[in-house]
Amino acid sequence: MNNEQALTINRSNIIASTKFIALIGVATIVPLFHQQLITGPIVNATLFVATIIIGTRAGILVGLIPSVIALSIGTLPVPLAPMVPYIMLSNVILILTFGYLKNKNYWLAVGVASFFKFIFLFVTSLVVTDLLLKKELAESVIIMLSYPQLLTALAGGVLASLFLGYCKNYCSKNNQ
Repeated sequence: MNNEQALTINRSNIIASTKFIALIGVATIVPLFHQQLITGPIVNATLFVATIIIGTRAGILVGLIPSVIALSIGTLPVPLAPMVPYIMLSNVILILTFGYLKNKNYWLAVGVASFFKFIFLFVTSLVVTDLLLKKELAESVIIMLSYPQLLTALAGGVLASLFLGYCKNYCSKNNQ
């Protein structure tokens, strides 16, 4: 007996793979901008969009990439290296919360997910920086990982809504 299995490639698998690769590409390239006020909203928008169009599990994979890229290219300062696992986990929190609430109310989901991400990062930054960094540096790290995280996550929700609205209008026009 031959135990071979055939891999079937259908249109649906190709489309899903293409969406996943495109979102991974955005999450990989955006940290190259070296500006938190630009990269933050775009990365968060990518996470919201990924959760909607490719699902929570794939969205989580997309959410793990930006922090590693940002640290490796210098967008994220080296003293923040101990925070990278927590930043990655905050993206997972954002995605899981948003994924759970998105079908109830998009804006509620964005708000709650953004708030949970912010609270998690703020609290962990207080603990980790107190243990690992000098006081002067710790204060700037705590500020960087506090309210800007909430603002960039909320801005990401707005960008995602605009992008998804554009896609919905574009797709409906092209399917007529």
